[in-house]
Amino acid sequence: MSHHHDHDHCHEHDHHHHHEVQSEMSFEEKMVKLLDHWIRHNDDHAGTYRGWAEKARENHLDAAADLLNEAAQMTIAISSRFEAALAALTPQKPS
Repeated sequence: MSHHHDHDHCHEHDHHHHHEVQSEMSFEEKMVKLLDHWIRHNDDHAGTYRGWAEKARENHLDAAADLLNEAAQMTIAISSRFEAALAALTPQKPS
C-alpha cells in the first residue's frame, strides 16, 4: 500500500507493518530486520518534523515549532528504545 504524508517523502509500505520477511529466517533475524527498519523510519520522521519546525518558526509559529521539535525528540527517544532492543538481541562477546 502506498501513501503520502504531508512531507517530503512517500512511503511504499503497508502501515499495518505486515512486512514480508523470508519464512526461513529465525525469529531473532526477523526482529533485527524490523528493528532496523523502525529505527530508520523513525529517524526519517524526526528529520521531517525538525524541518517543518524550522519552517514554522520562520513563519512566526513558535508554539507549533516547539511542539514539532518536541515530537522529533520523542521520536528519537523511541528509536533509542528500538536500538536498546536491537542490542539485547545481539549476544555480547566476552572481553
